[in-house]
Amino acid sequence: MKKAILIFLTIFSLQINAQAIYEDERYVPETDPLVLQKLDQWQDMKFGLLMHWGTYSEWGIVESWSLCPEDYGWCERKKGANPQNYYEYKKEYEGLKKTFNPVKFNPDKWAEAAKYAGMKYMIFTTKHHDGFSMFDSKYTDYKVTDKECPFSSNPKANITKEVFNSFRKDGFWVGAYFSKPDWHNEYYWDPYFPPFDRNVNYDPTLYPQKWKKFVDFTHNQILELLSDYGKVDILWLDGGWVKKRDAQNIKENYEAKFKEDKNGSGFIKHRVVNQDIKMDELVVEVRKKQPGLIVVDRAVHGKNQNYLTPENRVPEKTLPYPWESCIISGGGWSYTPDAKYMSGREGIHTLVDVVAKGGNLLLNVAPGPDGTWQQGAYDLLKEFGDWMKVNNRAIYATKPIEPYKEDKICLTQGKQGEVYMIYLAEKGENTIPTEIVLKSISPAKGAKIRMPGTKSNLKWKREGNGLKVMIPEKLRKNPPSKYAWVFRISKIKK
Repeated sequence: MKKAILIFLTIFSLQINAQAIYEDERYVPETDPLVLQKLDQWQDMKFGLLMHWGTYSEWGIVESWSLCPEDYGWCERKKGANPQNYYEYKKEYEGLKKTFNPVKFNPDKWAEAAKYAGMKYMIFTTKHHDGFSMFDSKYTDYKVTDKECPFSSNPKANITKEVFNSFRKDGFWVGAYFSKPDWHNEYYWDPYFPPFDRNVNYDPTLYPQKWKKFVDFTHNQILELLSDYGKVDILWLDGGWVKKRDAQNIKENYEAKFKEDKNGSGFIKHRVVNQDIKMDELVVEVRKKQPGLIVVDRAVHGKNQNYLTPENRVPEKTLPYPWESCIISGGGWSYTPDAKYMSGREGIHTLVDVVAKGGNLLLNVAPGPDGTWQQGAYDLLKEFGDWMKVNNRAIYATKPIEPYKEDKICLTQGKQGEVYMIYLAEKGENTIPTEIVLKSISPAKGAKIRMPGTKSNLKWKREGNGLKVMIPEKLRKNPPSKYAWVFRISKIKK
């Protein structure tokens, strides 16, 4: 029993330490003035949409990962005629291209719902790790527009182009998610060798010409997306293990991976391999086509990670660089049948928490195999929109202000110095308290406090270094919004 507790505490400590290291990761600031300008604009947007979509939606399984021969829960094979046979499974999975036919695909409807929710930018999966291109690439036939795919005859067959055009038309910034690893490409997973894990299945240093062909393929596909699909604002790259490493870096990463994965057995689930994708050269080329392009080479420390992306979590504190939390709205990253979506309260509280700490929220919604969103996604986005219609000034173009949060109250500060107190109501708490007390911020003399969506200023008084706001009964019982109540302080003491 004691040994089991010790193992649990050790694993828990490693997880906490890994998170702390990630959140304190050094950041290499951008120097391109056009990119810096766009980053400032992006940080003011606060709220974006992420969509994971591919042939995997037909089976309602996790995106791509069941192809990866690693012993993790998310890699488990559960569909297909013979999931016990890896090679038969991979063949059947890749055969989903021949049945993918999302005839109800209507990106205008998605853009309309996202716009109402208050989202300002969108990231779409043009290609995930499985290598299936959701765009008309001339460098592969494993794509939605290939003649073997039934959707290829549809007028909207070039899905990426349709999505980009619909969201641009509604004023969104457009971002292209692109996976650097490609588990379908013969120059990444060479058919001569079995795949060992998520990495390239041969040593690029022993087969440099083969690896160069993969690098060229990757660059060509990305350049396609940034040449033929209109204005793209963000290149959002995934597969952070595909990067340049030196010998010392490989040694350190291997040792860290051994400590993380062994759990007493010494079994390493995936290796650390030098996979120099020539990202510096690629970024120079793509910015010739898209000046000011924000590049997010996720989890790769260096100048090509213009902002960081904590995944499915919110950091414990403010971070000293641009960042966004990418969060699942319901089910998984990819389509999950009968997915349970977060409630309006959960969603709005998450947005407020992220923004109060200086980040952006990138909320994932996964389309289904027929090309539609589940009703739960629309219901959630409507909840966001109803709240944002009243309170958006407490979100957009704000910055953190210490102490960021006090008890149930989160804080943000607007461009003119005004401060927003955002009271996070608990489940079942539908009436505003008689008094709202904040100990850490004091209004300036003559400051006015008002709830957005109302016409009258509220009475308040200074208490020590803080304040107390008195809420009249009529307002208490009829708040201007649900789930989180906002109080705008026109000016605070310096």
